[in-house]
Amino acid sequence: MVGKLSTLDRYLAVWILLAMAVGLGLGRLVPGMNDALAKIEIGGISLPIALGLLVMMYPVLTKVRYDRLDRVTGDRRLLVSSLVVNWIVGPAVMFALAWLFLPDLPEYRTGLIVVGLARCIAMVIIWNDLARGDREAAAVLVALNSVFQVVAFGLLGWFYLDLLPRALNLGDGQGLDVSGWHIALNVVIFLGVPLLAGFLTRRIGEQRMGRERYEAAFLPRIGPWALYGLLFTIVVLFALQGRTITSQPLDVVRIALPLLVYFAIMFFGTFLLGKSLGLAYDRTTTLAFTAAGNNFELAIAVAVATFGVTSGQALSGVVGPLIEVPVLIGLVYVALAWRKRFTAEEDRTPSR
Repeated sequence: MVGKLSTLDRYLAVWILLAMAVGLGLGRLVPGMNDALAKIEIGGISLPIALGLLVMMYPVLTKVRYDRLDRVTGDRRLLVSSLVVNWIVGPAVMFALAWLFLPDLPEYRTGLIVVGLARCIAMVIIWNDLARGDREAAAVLVALNSVFQVVAFGLLGWFYLDLLPRALNLGDGQGLDVSGWHIALNVVIFLGVPLLAGFLTRRIGEQRMGRERYEAAFLPRIGPWALYGLLFTIVVLFALQGRTITSQPLDVVRIALPLLVYFAIMFFGTFLLGKSLGLAYDRTTTLAFTAAGNNFELAIAVAVATFGVTSGQALSGVVGPLIEVPVLIGLVYVALAWRKRFTAEEDRTPSR
């Protein structure tokens, strides 16, 4: 099986580690690199990161068979469990971990809570694809998350940063200055554009080439660009914050600990939930990755806009993806290892 993989796929973990190192080196050693990258933005959206994410997501979304989405929308177990895990369990778990690990560091704590509120709508697409998850299910769940993100992000921010701390006598709450328009813009750029491009490519490609030729000839040619986009995004992310990360290593460690616990709880807990609900491996994997991932671009943008670019909240937002990327690529390998066991158990289950 390994022998059939391309060099890019086979050593993906190595390329990601190298991209992280290159990004850190550029941010630390090249004067003004992070400032120059930070200035390339429109409406608080980083254009280099947006470019990387669009290049990353487009090839995967051209693989989705959009005529099969009705099979996903009819699966109430999947949809309801995804909504509950993402919008009730996820923010609550991050709130609890932030207070447990960072009771003495309110800025970092608040930043982590903001990360927990920003549910993933972008990078989860590629983690799911690498782990052989259900592409159609991922498209539906990500779209569902995007709708709830526009509607619920500000409300949940008020609840977890203001109302709940006051109710639990944890101190004065903090407001969250974020507009629904900014969240909607984030959703349009990081999901709407690549989703529309992927849908149109699939529709036109199948009309002109036929499904068989489209999938056999066209998709393999553009497939590697998803990983090129991922590596580019990682380099940019680490370059943007290379100096900050390397100059405050102990603070980064303090922020990283609750994040590690969070990813473990959300991924493994949701994976077990999917298995207990009787979902197949591909949909269980999709459910787990959409629960564990976060919309780091939104979290960083909100933290910077509300608390300032040099704030502790912004640093927490930045550390989020720096921990998430290597952890979730590791979980891809965990999921693939479990895939064999999943398949073996399904084969042993007697048909009814």
